[in-house]
Amino acid sequence: MQESGLALDDSAQSSSGTAGALKVMVIDDSKTIRKSAESLLTKEGCEVFTANDGFEALAKIAEHRPNLIFIDIMMPRLDGYQTCALIKNNRLFKSTPVIMLSSKDSIFDKARGKIVGSEQYLTKPFTRDDLLGAIAEYSGK
Repeated sequence: MQESGLALDDSAQSSSGTAGALKVMVIDDSKTIRKSAESLLTKEGCEVFTANDGFEALAKIAEHRPNLIFIDIMMPRLDGYQTCALIKNNRLFKSTPVIMLSSKDSIFDKARGKIVGSEQYLTKPFTRDDLLGAIAEYSGK
């Protein structure tokens, strides 16, 4: 079954991750950002999946079904706004919280993030507390 760009099959719907581990996806074209976020979140007990752009992320989202997604805005091929819109337009993932990450801090950029369905907008460089605060707010943990 294919819907809004995310390829899904029935087995993806019934899969579940490790009991109690929050599954977090980090999508960023910067290897440094991906690795630092992955390291920090893994230390906090999260199961972390990474992707370097929106296209790679869509397949991994369908496979791993993360509980929370962090997306960089400026990426090649499929930017963060487009990726967020595809996620939010898919019935299986529309309630998955999406946090936008960007070095841009204008009201326009934040508003555009809300329009495509993101729950929050974090400005880079973000801190450990920024990431953990977003997780606490949107994961119910």
